[in-house]
Amino acid sequence: MNENMKKRNEVLAQTVIKGLESRNMTGYYAADKGEALKLALEIIGEGSSVAMGGCQSAHEIGLVDALQAGNYNYIDRSNMTPREGLLAAYDADVFLSSANAMTNDGIIVNIDGNSNRVSCIAQGPKRVLFIVGMNKVCSDLDAAMKRARNVAAPANAQRFDVKTPCKVTGKCSDCKSPDTLCCQFLITRFSRHEGRIHVILVNDTLGY
Repeated sequence: MNENMKKRNEVLAQTVIKGLESRNMTGYYAADKGEALKLALEIIGEGSSVAMGGCQSAHEIGLVDALQAGNYNYIDRSNMTPREGLLAAYDADVFLSSANAMTNDGIIVNIDGNSNRVSCIAQGPKRVLFIVGMNKVCSDLDAAMKRARNVAAPANAQRFDVKTPCKVTGKCSDCKSPDTLCCQFLITRFSRHEGRIHVILVNDTLGY
């Protein structure tokens, strides 16, 4: 990423943070992955129970490794049945997620197949912490929805053993495939619960 783009992202992040604040959510800016990791651990707090869905961005900044190595109760879904993992996540102190896209005035867009991720974002865990690369910030809700459907969903489909049109074409076909990843769409435009939703904007390209 060149210096001009980094400076542009830094300025844009402040606009996004103001938008989040107007929606009763808290935004933070991190200049790089290392700063994002430090900030995330401060927000989470030692001793907290932490769950997550499929959050590639958390892996990319080193957060999952830090949680597993540190004084945190990291809830590892791989050791549980899907139902056990979901119920444990609902009761967690912190739920980690990224966004498939978000607008420059603070609206967060996520698409989910099994819906465990979007359900925990909407309700359950005491706090939700989003790790969002600036590559996911879009001009408005229409652009964010298009990014989620035509960039994030097809890229995610490549990770799984699914048979969806987007895995072949790289773009959304508005399919009703049994394997579709686009079962639930969650648009988070406001939080009634002050202090619940936190968003770290990272001046880097993260996730899908």
